Amino acid sequence: MDKAAGWEASITAWLDAVDGVVWGPAMLVLLLGTGLYLTLGLYLMPIRRIWTGFRLLMLGRKIIDSDKGDITPFQSLMTALSATIGNGNIVGVAAAIAIGGPGAVFWMWMTALVGMATKYGEAVLAILFRETDTKGNHVGGPMYYIKNGLGRHWAWLGFAFAFFATIAGFGIGNMFQAKAVVDVVNGNLGIPAWQTGAVMMVLTFLVIIGGVKRIGRVSEHLVPFMALFYIIGGLFIVFSNIADVPEGLLFIVRNAFTPTAAVGGFAGAGIWIGIQQGVARGIFSNEAGLGSAPIAHAAARGNDPVRLGMIAMLGTFIDTILVCTITALVIVTVHVPMTMADGTTHMVAAWETGKSGAELSMLAFGGGMWGGRWVVMVGSILFAYTTILGWSYYGERAAQYLFGEKIITPYRYLWVAFVFIGSVIEFKTIITIADIMNALMAIPNLIALLLLSGTIFKLTRASKAAMKGDLSER
Repeated sequence: MDKAAGWEASITAWLDAVDGVVWGPAMLVLLLGTGLYLTLGLYLMPIRRIWTGFRLLMLGRKIIDSDKGDITPFQSLMTALSATIGNGNIVGVAAAIAIGGPGAVFWMWMTALVGMATKYGEAVLAILFRETDTKGNHVGGPMYYIKNGLGRHWAWLGFAFAFFATIAGFGIGNMFQAKAVVDVVNGNLGIPAWQTGAVMMVLTFLVIIGGVKRIGRVSEHLVPFMALFYIIGGLFIVFSNIADVPEGLLFIVRNAFTPTAAVGGFAGAGIWIGIQQGVARGIFSNEAGLGSAPIAHAAARGNDPVRLGMIAMLGTFIDTILVCTITALVIVTVHVPMTMADGTTHMVAAWETGKSGAELSMLAFGGGMWGGRWVVMVGSILFAYTTILGWSYYGERAAQYLFGEKIITPYRYLWVAFVFIGSVIEFKTIITIADIMNALMAIPNLIALLLLSGTIFKLTRASKAAMKGDLSER
């Protein structure tokens, strides 16, 4: 047992070291730098045309026969959101604050603002360079815009992305999500892990066996419901503490540029830790730059890459600027009772208690409203389930690029099996492996975005919708 424990400790230490390297300064500069470069190259279009994007989204619910693609633009965004709105919005935000302090939220915002341009560029290229497979399905994503946009000399880069994405899905989009659901359900209802895992396995199979069209139909209805359910619960708490919100926002901004002192159960954090946590958890949540979302947007019905890209960029805004901010404000503004070392009890901000992850989110929501813990529990379950559905499609398409269409059915069965495996095993390194694979996916994608940025800028400048908000041609 001691030898096994030693091996486990060595592997964990090695993974932590690798994680620290891949999410070091170079990666943060590459992610934020690419997003900032695209934002400036687009003359802030993603920020200026955010409402045009929402108008296009509403128009994107309609089916037009002349449009190429498999699912409506609305369904493609909901499919992408099904993967991005996950436990990163609950566990990730709470973990970022617990480790890096409230200032980490500011860096999540910055990542999201420039990430809108990144997500836009990804979708534009995905639509422009997508292909049709032998079954008539539209397939695309970084591996395809690398191959078709950069040429055969860069084929190895597309292969690298597909390889990392195929593996990453089982961590970030499968086992991590399944384990999060099991922990929440077991902690609140006492239901054994294997029972929860079995139910999730069956529900996952029933949807993904039908491919992207069934995933799109389910996401179209489930994602808006789950997002509104969580947002309404969070906003109720925020407005109940509205007097503390302005100070909470200022506190987040101030702590982004100053070390966060140790207080209550919070151990304190430096500025760099706050930046690292904010950027890493922001990317973990909204996936801007990873190259995952454009795989879903490549299946969208439409012939104009720019219009579809403007819909795609909403994913980052909704995920981080809306959902993650609500979670953060609840954690920062809600006060809960805490027993001090001298035995006395004082009311302290939830983030000061030393709790982390889902436990911190439940504590804050529970302290903010009656039944708040149930909002987090139900939200966590739905967020995780839809993430499993969305990432099953991402991983499937990446595997198809590597091994051909024959891999699709076996991959779906393997995906379902890992939902159960992730539910029942104690895999403490899941989140570390997921972080590493996120970085390894992002590198090929970000290189391609930079090399193809001229194409993105040229198409955008030629678009009336992007430059003037003109939707008349639709």
